[in-house]
Amino acid sequence: MSRLDDQEKVWDVVVIGGGATGLGCAVDAAARGYEVALFEREDFAKCTSSRSTKLVHGGVRYLQKMEVDLVREALHERGLMKQNAPHLVKDQAFVISNYSHWDNFLYFCGLLFYDVLSFGFGYGRSRFISAKKVLEYLPTSEVKGLRGGVVYHDGQFDDSRMAVNLAQTAVEQGAVVANYTAVEKVLHDEQGKVCGVVARDLVSGKEYTVKAKAVINAAGIFVDEVMQMDKPDMPKMVVPSQGVHLVLDMKFLQSDYAIMVPKTSDGRVLFAVPWHDKVVVGTTDIQRPVAESEPKPLNEEIDFILSTAGLYMNPAPTRKDIVSVFAGQRPLAAPKKEGKSSKEVSRSHKVIVSDHDLITITGGKWTSYRRMAEDTVDKAIELGKIAKRKCATRKLKVHGWRPNPNLADHMYVYGSDEPAILQMIKENPALGERLSEKYGYTVAEVLWAVREEMALTVEDVLARRVRLLFVDAREAQKAARRVAEVMAEEMGKDASWIEQQVEAFVKVSNNYIVC
Repeated sequence: MSRLDDQEKVWDVVVIGGGATGLGCAVDAAARGYEVALFEREDFAKCTSSRSTKLVHGGVRYLQKMEVDLVREALHERGLMKQNAPHLVKDQAFVISNYSHWDNFLYFCGLLFYDVLSFGFGYGRSRFISAKKVLEYLPTSEVKGLRGGVVYHDGQFDDSRMAVNLAQTAVEQGAVVANYTAVEKVLHDEQGKVCGVVARDLVSGKEYTVKAKAVINAAGIFVDEVMQMDKPDMPKMVVPSQGVHLVLDMKFLQSDYAIMVPKTSDGRVLFAVPWHDKVVVGTTDIQRPVAESEPKPLNEEIDFILSTAGLYMNPAPTRKDIVSVFAGQRPLAAPKKEGKSSKEVSRSHKVIVSDHDLITITGGKWTSYRRMAEDTVDKAIELGKIAKRKCATRKLKVHGWRPNPNLADHMYVYGSDEPAILQMIKENPALGERLSEKYGYTVAEVLWAVREEMALTVEDVLARRVRLLFVDAREAQKAARRVAEVMAEEMGKDASWIEQQVEAFVKVSNNYIVC
């Protein structure tokens, strides 16, 4: 942060927003050799980017609408994500259970085309399987009327761990990245063009005036707020669409295979995906009136997922089986006509340039984060804001890169950092103390999150560095005080800070518990 103290320095690129897209932009620009500063007013991936379905995918449902170019691009990027972050991205086989022979034929043909589009970046070949094989792969499937199924492959990953590693990658490439630092004003020069920002460190209260040749607005569901800093009468460009996911015990899947339901009663796709020894089931798609950083799942969304999952799981899960529930809001490009449902709103990303040359990137999904960043930085070059340099991220290894991780241990998400954490425990066995009797997360990981991963709050640790809040919300609440105590000692905080942190975490984590 000391590099921000030079008020006269002119940065090449300032990025507003520390989710998937903003971090991607920071990595891309820094890797090209530009001087980059990124500001996130909360924690990295606090909103949408930590609340995904945990998939790296080409978008099977887009294929149904024949959005072939969108699918091809995503499949290409899917391959690059696995290549550049193999410690976080892995192959995931999916089973589509079919209850008519026509569906067997239809989905098998469609997924063969999916394989063709992923040529050179495939995760595995699609194939038809018998009803007997479906029950072997998915023992909890509903048997009545089962006619067979189709197996296909996509990717699965840990979203907020990817965000943390991207932040570290950006720093390694020379960028300054700051969480809990809010952009409060967009600056303009004498010609009215954007020339920087005013940002405030929300922890210390310190204000920074940061001059920049290009300013990128990658604030996700909050891009409209930044656009209105640039131009107060700017109409809204984004509609927030809420998606909810339920986390269940693996007894409701009993398999390494995931379930994909190609069409639910509301026209969406439903997934049940193995993740950290649990199964994540979702999602919904409901337009919301305002963007929220901590949205709450609606009862109707929970009931919809349970009722749909119950058609494909035996026994059917109930509310008491939910160990965690999380809601996120996607930044979708606003529809041109009022009343258009969110599942029909464009999922493709858009780069928008204001009259004052504020560059806004919106839409898209995690799988395409790298391409979105490339397009955005290219736009800054096209506008003449920064010198032309080639993109360098197609083969750039993400921090933590390590091939063939041991997926049997949750520590695999640390990639090449894992040995350093284990060495901490070896040197001081007390750091091997578990945060929860049920899960393997340790005190050492809390210290690592503070020292190496820019965690500043208990929520940062339990929600986005270790994933206990998403894996088991009640266990996360039990662990909150111990985490606060460890952080307080490391950060030099007092007892009142511990109490404030525990209280704040319990308040947030209550949103993840279904009563």
